[in-house]
Amino acid sequence: MSFVVLLSLATSALHILLRRKGNKLHNSITVFGAGSWGTALASHLSHQGEDVTLWCRRPEQAKAINMTGRNPDYLKNIDLPEKLTAASDLEEACSTDTFILAVPTQSVRSFLKQAKPFLQEEIHLCNAAKGLEISTGKRISEIVAEIIPSARYSIISGPSHAEEVALSKPTAVVVASIHEEERTLWQNLLNRGFFRVYTSSDVIGVEIGGAVKNVIAIAAGIASEMDLGDNAMAALVSRGLAEVMRLGAKAGAHPLTFAGLAGIGDLMVTCYSSLSRNYRLGRAIAKGMTLEGAQKSLGQVAEGAYTVRALVEHAKELDVELPIAEAVYRVLYEQKTPISLLEELFSRCPKPEMPPEIRWVSK
Repeated sequence: MSFVVLLSLATSALHILLRRKGNKLHNSITVFGAGSWGTALASHLSHQGEDVTLWCRRPEQAKAINMTGRNPDYLKNIDLPEKLTAASDLEEACSTDTFILAVPTQSVRSFLKQAKPFLQEEIHLCNAAKGLEISTGKRISEIVAEIIPSARYSIISGPSHAEEVALSKPTAVVVASIHEEERTLWQNLLNRGFFRVYTSSDVIGVEIGGAVKNVIAIAAGIASEMDLGDNAMAALVSRGLAEVMRLGAKAGAHPLTFAGLAGIGDLMVTCYSSLSRNYRLGRAIAKGMTLEGAQKSLGQVAEGAYTVRALVEHAKELDVELPIAEAVYRVLYEQKTPISLLEELFSRCPKPEMPPEIRWVSK
């Protein structure tokens, strides 16, 4: 037997041994969170030949995925790649150094604290969640910096319904990181087939665009159910974008980010599609359902319902005018009627479309 053959057999045996021990090879990827988006990204990467583990919070969910090749709770009709592995053991899932974070925004802090003891000192972490933390008003990059300051952070965002990504429908997104090598890493990993990935250095802008658009989508769902018309919907989305831009200006985002995939692109797909959870939540609210009832009917997290609390509760710190976000908050949490708030919005004092006091700065 030749040396080359022996070496090949030895390498294969090492791979098998490592996997049997529950360890991961350096180039493997773990996706934290087996919801729709996490499942879709894990499936996409696995289809492209990557070694992927999908971490599930519940052992029974992981078992079902491994046994049936389908997620019993999300994207139920999608066949997952055979080589995709689901796991519920957090220590095992943390044994690589490359991760996608796809847990709900309000769970990010507690999850990272739970995972930290099992993580290597320096990791590649791409966040796929969109939202702001209610208790602090912080973006996810700020939470990660607090808990795992050595993490090499990126964020993926853009118009990307999980259902369509899982079906390999054409999709374009953006990955942002302050580290050029990190955004290039994730672009190289994810830019395959009909999933096109652009890069950006504007983490702040991409995070704000992805977070606030969910709030505007709730308003869009309400407007759609009220049958306010195309003029009203276009005005709502445009003025919603103005709120995203005003908040971005205060935070130090780049203005052109909001003209791209993480800005107007994500806003459009979320405000006009029945696949959008936040849009469907708004429609349910306009039908007279309570917030609790609407959330139960979705069966999934609609991040906008939480992000709007963070926006309104920290409005003084933000020092930015967000009338649509405030109206959504009052409908969801103060039981105000949509029609009364519509009248309030239209009775506000006329103003310039782009207030002259806005100055775009880089931090």
